[in-house]
Amino acid sequence: MLLYLAILALSLAVLWIRKRYSYWSDRDVRYLKPTFPFGNIRGLGRKEQLALAFQRLYLQLKGSGPFGGVFFFVNPVAMALDLDFVKNVLVKDFQHFHDRSIYYNERDDPLSAHLVTIEGTKWRNLRTKLTPTFSSGKMKMMFPTIMGVAEQFKELLLGEVGSGGEVEMKEILARFTTDVIGTCAFGLECNSLHDSEAAFRRMGRKVMEPPPGRLFVVILAQQFRKIARALRVKTIDTDVSQFFMNAVRETVEYREKNHVERNDFMNLLIKMKNGQPVEDGTTVDTEGLTLEEIAAQAFVFFLAGFETSSTAMTYCLYELARNPELQQKARDDVLKTIKKHGSLTYEAAHDMHYIEMCINESLRKYPPIGQLTRTVSKDYKVPGTEHTLEKGTTVAIPVYGIHHDPEFYADPERYDPDRFLPEELAKRNPYSFLPFGEGPRNCIGLRFGMMQARIGLATLLKDFRIRMSSKTQEPLRIDAQKVVLTFEGGLWLHIEKI
Repeated sequence: MLLYLAILALSLAVLWIRKRYSYWSDRDVRYLKPTFPFGNIRGLGRKEQLALAFQRLYLQLKGSGPFGGVFFFVNPVAMALDLDFVKNVLVKDFQHFHDRSIYYNERDDPLSAHLVTIEGTKWRNLRTKLTPTFSSGKMKMMFPTIMGVAEQFKELLLGEVGSGGEVEMKEILARFTTDVIGTCAFGLECNSLHDSEAAFRRMGRKVMEPPPGRLFVVILAQQFRKIARALRVKTIDTDVSQFFMNAVRETVEYREKNHVERNDFMNLLIKMKNGQPVEDGTTVDTEGLTLEEIAAQAFVFFLAGFETSSTAMTYCLYELARNPELQQKARDDVLKTIKKHGSLTYEAAHDMHYIEMCINESLRKYPPIGQLTRTVSKDYKVPGTEHTLEKGTTVAIPVYGIHHDPEFYADPERYDPDRFLPEELAKRNPYSFLPFGEGPRNCIGLRFGMMQARIGLATLLKDFRIRMSSKTQEPLRIDAQKVVLTFEGGLWLHIEKI
């Protein structure tokens, strides 16, 4: 009897899997044939980074219409192939696609329930609360704090020049952005620039360098979110969660008890918690933030802000070291702008147009997050087709694939900041450049990320020349184990004082 039951269960499982894998063919959508159990993402996390997997699928399906069909494990996914469809998903028909399709577990893993992951009305309310904290006025308010860290960054580089000038820039830039974010998000002196094993740097490294297999667990949890929540799966290590919760709790308690106010992100979050005015005398007209919500927002601000910005700057320096003539143009832009404004002010940083072009081209060639996902929140009739995307279906947008598509960027592997000249931008579909996403659910901290990247690069280029080192890895090898598009090992460059 047990044997018969086992055979019956196995037979039913096989039939169910076959039915799942016939999902796109049943709907007359061109699709890529899957292989059990991984679907179309075999090799992910071992040989193929997520963004590169999306690019491969995009190239195999392109020309099939607005979207094509793929499978992540046994789940059908609509792969966006057309920029008009991308625009519909991210902006025009946003009401059908307002959730990101990312796993979180608010009950067991409260730091995972942040602005990037949460869904529906809760996301909308929180986004409304947090939007004023990233206004240009608030960025200008935080500028002196970032400049203070930039001065420490410069001192560190001077020390490295005195030690021979061979510098591993990937780690140093991560320490710079860790101190910037730690100061602005938590109001704490992280001291990462002075101590590579400082607590915030260790925790940031632990989150971004998980043990082998963790990426696979995260992807599985994302694909089977209800099951993962029922099993109380956590994606953030307990010690990391406790560290950030304690840091936030202690900071909030100290500031409220001693009536401390600072020009940073934490100060704004505390005001929201207490329903106080956050900008121009306006108050939060919804319930105040809880301590857990404050911790979750500070955590994601820290996580997204230090890793993506440092990665973007690292790639930018790599390309400028490889292209000395472009590096000199960038340096001239910095020096000319500082001379115009008298010093490196907030206005000067935003007036460095060539630096911005260099950063954008780095984000184009190496987008830190090389893919976007959205969940269909209600059945969606795809314009110009007979197809309907059913509620619950995941839509994948291959950002890296689009950024490297020769249809939009001639010779896409070449680093060319002039692609972002105003006249070139005018020729190009705006949805061909998506490093921060687009629409109501774009990256809320893009202003901050760009500001700290400008300051970091301007600080370095103003006083130092960089060139390739004998230790520089060529070509860079993308790390398949990471969600962020980064590379294996460090980036050794030679720096010299000008």
